[in-house]
Amino acid sequence: MIKAYAATDAGAELTPYEYDPGPLADGDVEIAVESCGICHSDLSMLDNEWGLSQYPLVPGHEIVGTVAAIGSDVTQLKVGQRVGLGWQSGFCLDCSSCDKGDHNLCKQASFSIIARHGGFADKVRAQANAVVALPENIDAESAGPLFCGGITVFNPLVEFNIKPGDKVAVIGIGGLGHLAIQFLKAWGCHTTAFTSSKDKALEALELGADSVLDSTNAASLAAAADRFDFIISTVNVTLDWNAYIATLAPKGRLHFVGITLENLDIAVLPLLIGQRTISGSPVGSPGTMEKMLSFAAKHQIKPMVEYFDFSDINNAITHLREGKARYRVVLKHPSD
Repeated sequence: MIKAYAATDAGAELTPYEYDPGPLADGDVEIAVESCGICHSDLSMLDNEWGLSQYPLVPGHEIVGTVAAIGSDVTQLKVGQRVGLGWQSGFCLDCSSCDKGDHNLCKQASFSIIARHGGFADKVRAQANAVVALPENIDAESAGPLFCGGITVFNPLVEFNIKPGDKVAVIGIGGLGHLAIQFLKAWGCHTTAFTSSKDKALEALELGADSVLDSTNAASLAAAADRFDFIISTVNVTLDWNAYIATLAPKGRLHFVGITLENLDIAVLPLLIGQRTISGSPVGSPGTMEKMLSFAAKHQIKPMVEYFDFSDINNAITHLREGKARYRVVLKHPSD
């Protein structure tokens, strides 16, 4: 039996829950969970905001643990190995996306907390092809959020061939943005943070931003016209996107990794005149996750984390809901 924490209805508090996962599939692994981050996607699933939730629901998709058991067909992982698991828990391995290494775009991908139970538990299962080994020199205790927030902001650097020296800006200094700044700085980019908070402005500079722009100051935005090669937006709020597009250099790109709550209101003419681009991306493939973990370990990049025991899970969720997290929340099992 797997011991977990589950919600029995939309918006309900999590309570202890046990379930029998059945026999381990030939291509699956079972992970003994050491820690698991709490992501805003977990809150969306708990509240059934996307209409995809099935109850009882065990959230948790920023998982770090050790391999407890492997299926008969698994050769790339071994029992006792420390691994991580993110939003996706398996792929078809037979479509054009999988053939190209773009497993994260597989339309038959399975998801760690949709129609299956996630990592708010003592164990979790997934297909071995979605599980990624942790480098030995990475901080395993704080690594969980890298498997969702981290890979979400790292993936565009690889996909769009961001180069050292490029001028890159980050909109939103929070759970995603504070990681984006660290990755970009280590990548060699000239990094600017857009924020309306004086406290976050100072923190952005401490994290490695070269400069900060007040996103509420129209004059500051106007003065940054034609400056940036790439802007990554991590927020879910509606902003004056045309003002940000105006800060893009010719052939610049405004890229979304945060899901805006409203449709974009964007004038086409500035895109045409400057040959600018708008795009978006989800999490990355397991191969890109491996690159990210190696890069993070080399440059000592890690999330800013607040820790809670699993037994205090509902207080941890409330802490995140109320916007008090700085910047990621991670649940841990008590040490033996």
